[in-house]
Amino acid sequence: MSRTTERKSWVIDVRPLKVVAYRRMWIGNGVSYFGFQFTSVAVPVEMYDITRSSAWVGLIGIAGLVPLLIFGLWGGAAADVVDRRKLLLASSTLAWLATVGLLAQALLGVRSGYVLLALTAVQSAGFAISSPARQAIIPRIVPAELVPAANTLAYTTTTAGGVLGPLAAGLIFAVASTGAGVTTAYLVDAVLFTISFWATWRLPPIPPVEHEPGEQRPTAGLRGIAVGLRFLVTQPVLLLSFAVDIIAMVFAMPRALFPEVATDRFGGEWAVGWLFSAIAIGSVIGGLTSGWIGRIKRQGVALVIAVVAWGVAIGLSGLAHSLWLMVLLLAVGGAADLVSAVYRQSILQVYAPDRLRGRLQGVFTVVVAGGPRLGDLRAGGTADLTSTTVSWAGGGFAAAGLAVALAAAFPALLRYRPPASEADGAGAGANR
Repeated sequence: MSRTTERKSWVIDVRPLKVVAYRRMWIGNGVSYFGFQFTSVAVPVEMYDITRSSAWVGLIGIAGLVPLLIFGLWGGAAADVVDRRKLLLASSTLAWLATVGLLAQALLGVRSGYVLLALTAVQSAGFAISSPARQAIIPRIVPAELVPAANTLAYTTTTAGGVLGPLAAGLIFAVASTGAGVTTAYLVDAVLFTISFWATWRLPPIPPVEHEPGEQRPTAGLRGIAVGLRFLVTQPVLLLSFAVDIIAMVFAMPRALFPEVATDRFGGEWAVGWLFSAIAIGSVIGGLTSGWIGRIKRQGVALVIAVVAWGVAIGLSGLAHSLWLMVLLLAVGGAADLVSAVYRQSILQVYAPDRLRGRLQGVFTVVVAGGPRLGDLRAGGTADLTSTTVSWAGGGFAAAGLAVALAAAFPALLRYRPPASEADGAGAGANR
């Protein structure tokens, strides 16, 4: 292998961008996610400014979790019944309206923690419905062998927004008052969100596939959800991949502590942008050097190693009293998190037949998005009872230990390898 070829093998795989429909989704999602980062920083900053309590900041996670539990499963079932493009348009509209509501309450100076929680819940409902459809679309528009590369591109681009968005938000808070800062942040999000509407509108129709002979016609109600759950409980690899993610996020997600640590440990809100962007910085670097990800066959082992690395890095970062050391360690955790995220998503998309893919993506959405919100509650509550250091560092090390224990007790995930041929009939030719 030449040195040029060897270098290219480590560079991110961009072949999915040749698929026109995927390329539009990639652009729209990346820009809108950049805008969303302004809101993701502004809401906890505004909540802490109103209440002066990390426990209240942690409640933002619960406000987002409850709609996820309800609408994530329903949205996944709906994605197997209706045209996924239409579902994505409708649910994105709901999330956008919640963002406009956040902007309105900031302009009016409402200063109510309860209003912030309510609007966060509505925004979360929109996300919970749209996310399964968005993820279930990918195997329909790209060749099956490029699914890991498509997922890596998507995660890398959104985490790039996760770097630039919080840094830009932090700059706003550094030069403006808290009130003016949160208003500007919500406005940026509302404007950039329109890009995702364009990308979704330009997608081709993506109707549900025909159900299997003898199988009941799928529904978006409880019966349809139950079918997906019955399939899931028979797949130990999927269950274990969900379990290690829950452990990683519930025990080792420290973001509810960022406003308090920025103020108390580093002397001002200017540091909050760096803390919110640090994990994403590592994810971007991990993504840009991710050409090797698709070549790994022991994907279950790689997933567990990545989760352990995330927990250790987060634990060490919680002990740091230098902002730049903390940012560096959070970035290491972010790189590990990108690897684990790509493998979790790819394992699910390969395992699930298309007729069940939406429903399983609904469960995936509940797990992936719900875990960090439970982590917010755990981190904020533990910090109020003990200290930010105990909550942050202790949670990270606990996550690493529990992931190792779970993998050792149930080795099905460690034995997992992707099938030799991943072609499942998912159409990718319509938009190439």
